[in-house]
Amino acid sequence: MSQTIAPRVRTLLLLLLAVTGALLAGSAPVSAHAALTASDPQQGSVVKEAPAQVSLTFSEGVAMSDGSVRVLDPKGKRVDTGKTSEQGTNTYSVKLHSGLPDGTFTVTYQVVSADSHPVSGAFTFSIGAPSTTSVSVSDQEAGGGVVGGLYGFARYLSYAGFILLVGGAAFVLACWQRGTGERSVQRLVVSGWLALTGATLAMLLLRGSYTGSGKVGDIFDLSLLSDVLQTKTGAALVSRLLLLAAGALFIAVLFGAYEKREDDEEKGDLTFGLAIGGFVVAAGLAATWAMAEHASTGIQTGISMPVDVLHLLAVAVWLGGLSTLLVALYRAPSIEPAAVRRFSRIAFGSVAVLAATGIYQSWRQLGSWSAFTGTSYGQLLLVKIGLVVVLVGIAWISRRWTARLSQAPAAKTVKAAKTSAATPVKATTKASAKTPAKASAKTSAAASAKASATAATSEKSEDEDRDSEDEKEPAATPAGGGDGKRATQLARQRAAVATAREKRVRDADPLRSGLRRSVLAEAGVAVVLLAVTTVLTSTEPGRTVEEAEAATAASSQEATGALAVDIPFDTGGKDGKGLARVEIDPARVGGNDMHVYVQRPNGKAFDIPEVKVSFTLKAKDIGPLPVVPDRIATGHWTASGVQIPMAGNWAIAVTVRTSDIDQVTVDKNAQIG
Repeated sequence: MSQTIAPRVRTLLLLLLAVTGALLAGSAPVSAHAALTASDPQQGSVVKEAPAQVSLTFSEGVAMSDGSVRVLDPKGKRVDTGKTSEQGTNTYSVKLHSGLPDGTFTVTYQVVSADSHPVSGAFTFSIGAPSTTSVSVSDQEAGGGVVGGLYGFARYLSYAGFILLVGGAAFVLACWQRGTGERSVQRLVVSGWLALTGATLAMLLLRGSYTGSGKVGDIFDLSLLSDVLQTKTGAALVSRLLLLAAGALFIAVLFGAYEKREDDEEKGDLTFGLAIGGFVVAAGLAATWAMAEHASTGIQTGISMPVDVLHLLAVAVWLGGLSTLLVALYRAPSIEPAAVRRFSRIAFGSVAVLAATGIYQSWRQLGSWSAFTGTSYGQLLLVKIGLVVVLVGIAWISRRWTARLSQAPAAKTVKAAKTSAATPVKATTKASAKTPAKASAKTSAAASAKASATAATSEKSEDEDRDSEDEKEPAATPAGGGDGKRATQLARQRAAVATAREKRVRDADPLRSGLRRSVLAEAGVAVVLLAVTTVLTSTEPGRTVEEAEAATAASSQEATGALAVDIPFDTGGKDGKGLARVEIDPARVGGNDMHVYVQRPNGKAFDIPEVKVSFTLKAKDIGPLPVVPDRIATGHWTASGVQIPMAGNWAIAVTVRTSDIDQVTVDKNAQIG
């Protein structure tokens, strides 16, 4: 039986690792938790005079350093002073040099949101009139690439280590104190500590590159590490390392001095002390996440941070205890049913805490029912809720196996007692009914002799079974006359045989096997649930997404000036290259005036026979909405009353015909409304 279980376990673990890897791979680059809601000058706008500064407004506070915002002229040369300053609530600005030429300027920014996630982006504006630009902006978002993937994996590993460390220690102290002497349980808890410590150190080293350049070579840049230590996230990671040092002392006492205590009163006092100290360390570790991530920003932070600590502790006690129970069922010689019952009650309480804190967190992060299906955060949250429901269902099956396991010893004892009591009475009744006293005596004597022979045969059979197992072991070397190395080898072989015998007994118990299978299924779903949770913590909350969209729409409605989009084209024929500039005024929802300017590569007006324009909003399946402008001058086309039905990122497609047979359609996206 054990030979068939092992391959299944390996297959399941490989499958879970594959699913986890896919989830983590899909999470990079991470979604930003602060969005650009407004800018001055506005994205795509054309201003008559050069501004003295560029201002950016975000949906929440961000960490910004010198160089976080860069302004580049059409040739790619920096024209900002490099010094950023805070102008108001979530608004930041950078000064520009004087005497800027006309043309299209590019603004790039890379900052860190208040909940520790990097944010990057770029937009353009023009002075005087749009122009071509040599600036190319990288498509890679902040937090992506190899460094982003490594940082995401370290985050997952840190959560897993925290769960194994806290949940394993809680299971031993609260449910199964005899487990302090089990090597498999010790290795599980120590592995959790090592995983959390290693992941925390890795995140400290990766943090500077993760929020900055994204280059692997910058991981070991000590100047970046120094900058990280001055941030909120750096302080949280350093605090976590200090608490892990206290956690190492806790583990040493739990699996060292505690196990050796024999006096019950002294052991009880030590249990109480370890429980208090362990809770303080565990709550402190959970607080290092709460103080630096989702719970530390947004509304009701004074409530959300303690709630987040409770949520993390409940997750660790439930899933970490589940992992420890699984190890005990597969590796430990035995585990008392009472310990399983105690964990079942504790797990039920943890699920109740999870439900209460999860409902509050969902309300706080979503803000509306539409965010459940309309945002990535809401969709991931639905997946997480589904996994929790599945996990609770499997846990209910485990509780049924636990109840059967608890009742099994008592049932077997009662059955044995009834059998031993009923057999002699039945035999005596039959004998007394069929024979006289003398025959009864003879029958009784014969029955007694037969029973003795049967007992002797049974004992002999058991002795032969033991001898057959012992024959597999080499004979022991006589004391004093043998080789010590040989004696040690024989002792190891006997221990291995004894362990194999115990394992056969464990595997033969159907109740224990049933509980193992259900707990293994729970652990499998828990691995996937942890991966989804890790991705969820790296996804922009639904409330933030909707607030940013509303702020962007309001800012666009208040903005003045035309939206200008430059689209190069090449029809492929002779003299077929040029530039089409589309201007939309006032670039709002409703009626707009549109101008199309067609220029040659040297900037002169291009006399072409036909121009067509269409608008498509792919996100809402609107369009294409065709517009046929009227020619009013060489290279200048216009249309009035162009209707934009709703705000969004519209694809503006321009069809240019330079001859009877040479024609091309080019497009570019722009935010309108």
